[in-house]
Amino acid sequence: MHNPRTFMQADISPSGRQEAILRILKEGEVHGQAELVRLLKKEGHEVTQSSVSRDLRELKVSRVDGRYVLPPDQIAHVYSDFDALARFVRDIRPAGPSLTVIKTSIGTAQSVAVAIDRAAWPEVVGTISGDDTIFIATVSAATQAKLIARLREQFQV
Repeated sequence: MHNPRTFMQADISPSGRQEAILRILKEGEVHGQAELVRLLKKEGHEVTQSSVSRDLRELKVSRVDGRYVLPPDQIAHVYSDFDALARFVRDIRPAGPSLTVIKTSIGTAQSVAVAIDRAAWPEVVGTISGDDTIFIATVSAATQAKLIARLREQFQV
């Protein structure tokens, strides 16, 4: 849940407000600007709907399936472990002897792929991601089996 800082002076600068927005979006689902304004005010930030709208644009936050989603570079930066990304992964399956497919929530495949690329696992030759699908190439069926086991463990699927 959100950690309101009701007894502390909130940072009223745009960068402080944007950091709060990123943290709030990381911690849970937010479905609209009015909700985000309310959460920021609860923490002591002086905000209006227009300032939040501007911040969301500057942060490149998208709206997917009725909720705000962090851009891929922010998700990969904010989430330092695969446990946090696990909520986006829906399915992991082989597609031939050296191609693995990961299905994700809409709009999150690139973020998951970036995290996999940054992990630099020896089984992974490369990744390609779309909106809700990731293709991962491996050199053989044996490395694919290792990769699928690792992915299922990391993403709890």
